[in-house]
Amino acid sequence: MMGPGVEEPSFFSHHTSSFLDLMESHRAGLLPWNRVDEPSGEALEIPHGTTVLAAAFPGGVVMAGDRRATAGNMIVNRELEKVAVADEFSLIAYAGAVGMAVELIRLFRFELQHYEKVQGRTLSTNGKANRLASMVRANLPAAALGMVALPLYAAYDESEGRGRIFSYDVGGGPYEEREFHALGSGSVFARGALKKLYRPDLTEAELARVCVEALYDAADDDTATGGPDTFRNIYPVLTVATAEGARRYSDEESATLARAVVDTRMTHPHGLTAPTLG
Repeated sequence: MMGPGVEEPSFFSHHTSSFLDLMESHRAGLLPWNRVDEPSGEALEIPHGTTVLAAAFPGGVVMAGDRRATAGNMIVNRELEKVAVADEFSLIAYAGAVGMAVELIRLFRFELQHYEKVQGRTLSTNGKANRLASMVRANLPAAALGMVALPLYAAYDESEGRGRIFSYDVGGGPYEEREFHALGSGSVFARGALKKLYRPDLTEAELARVCVEALYDAADDDTATGGPDTFRNIYPVLTVATAEGARRYSDEESATLARAVVDTRMTHPHGLTAPTLG
């Protein structure tokens, strides 16, 4: 006799390494994109999160994001975390509709865990990037109704010994980015800063500082992007993936970097400058 909370036998007979396929077969209504109703005709002010970015260095990849969420011209959250560790060697961030994006990240984490438990090994970096692409693609009907949520994925690829970065379009198309990428309403300003400050030979510490500088520039020109808040002690979220694994910077580490940037801007409002041509 089946105990309380135990799923029906058909659940156990559905052999798949994809948690997403399992949900589609047995609990499709619980998937985030299947819970979006038709629009009522009234425009909804859905909280959106921006800005996130990732950049590679010789030992791996750094990913960072600001903390602000907005709905129209209103700040609805000042402490939102848009960057997270996905698994042992992977990082994920998002821009767009907060509710949908948070569920997308949670589902992606379950997908990676389910595959590892069923197969006894982890997916390759390409495999992870493609699984995430399928989730973005599945969200297309919801995106057409305004629930656009786009991820930014980065990982340390053990087989290649380097950091890799993937971006996605609304249809789920994955694109591997070279060196760095930024996503969200402040991304154009963040990318501009990265273009001037980035070098492929930067150390992790140097690159983390560059990422905070880029987020500061984004906040300087984009009202939806939040800069370091020294009064409330709210600072960007930073993560890194290397051969030692993926980790989130402590609040103290992020605060130290952000305060250094703020101090520099007191005397140099435009921030660090790139080396000039000889």
